[in-house]
Amino acid sequence: MSTSTTTTASPPGQPVGVGRIIDRTSAPVSRGLPRVVEFRGVAKTYNVGGPKEFTAIRDVNFFVEDLPEKGEFICVLGPSGCGKSTILRLIAGLPPQHPATEGEVLVLGERVTRPGADRGMVFQDYTSFDHRTVLENITFGLECRGVRRAEREELGLKWIEHVGLDVANDAHKYPHELSGGMRQRVAIARTLILRPRIILMDEPFGALDPQTRMNMQDLLVSLWHEVHATVFFVTHSIEEAVFLGDRVYVMGRAPGTILRELVLEPADRPARVMQRDPRFQETVSYIRDLISQLEEQGNVKDGGTTS
Repeated sequence: MSTSTTTTASPPGQPVGVGRIIDRTSAPVSRGLPRVVEFRGVAKTYNVGGPKEFTAIRDVNFFVEDLPEKGEFICVLGPSGCGKSTILRLIAGLPPQHPATEGEVLVLGERVTRPGADRGMVFQDYTSFDHRTVLENITFGLECRGVRRAEREELGLKWIEHVGLDVANDAHKYPHELSGGMRQRVAIARTLILRPRIILMDEPFGALDPQTRMNMQDLLVSLWHEVHATVFFVTHSIEEAVFLGDRVYVMGRAPGTILRELVLEPADRPARVMQRDPRFQETVSYIRDLISQLEEQGNVKDGGTTS
């Protein structure tokens, strides 16, 4: 039996390294807790009725419950163009992805109608205000909320330290004086200082070198334990998803839908150590084979073209 056949034949409930496959054909198991995010039969089609009509996602169904004093870390993986970022931006309420063409997107039991303070987003590109210092960038959201300057700067200095920057040397630097990793730390601090219920992260470490990326993964885990938020994290890195995630959704090619769901054991060691663990690598290999097969199936369907 080939590797790819073994991948698709793996039955629900089967352990795969540090993960376990969830049966998505049956009703999802609920703990009876409030639902932070829920998708009900969601589809998104662009240019409806036009010559360039394109359906990015279809029939997306899931819910994530509000785990007390913890939150849950959800990673979304899949072939390029499968709609991972569309899901994230539908939760955020950001056009043109929002609103959904079909179905409902709910946050804390209410339909998403616009962006909100309960959701914070970190993008891959290092979004910052070039004319503002590190401290001013991090405290921008507090300033918009009308928090007094002394109070917001005190909190901002704490977050500079939280994300591993040097208060004395970095607080008054401008973005152009920072490395990519430092700028992404600023972006994370600017989001987390507001303590959102939901943190949306779209390939935030994609442009970083491997060592910096693993350092940022370790940092994110420690910060997440502090803020107790629900995190949705889109990435192309399977290793990153297996290290960070409590759960991983694997999507198929566009129109994307969730084809596999894995529940993962929490990371108990730094990223560079975990990634050498044979059980960790078993999970990574399973997901890599699955995504490769999905891409091959898509190429055959598209007439042999590559994405």
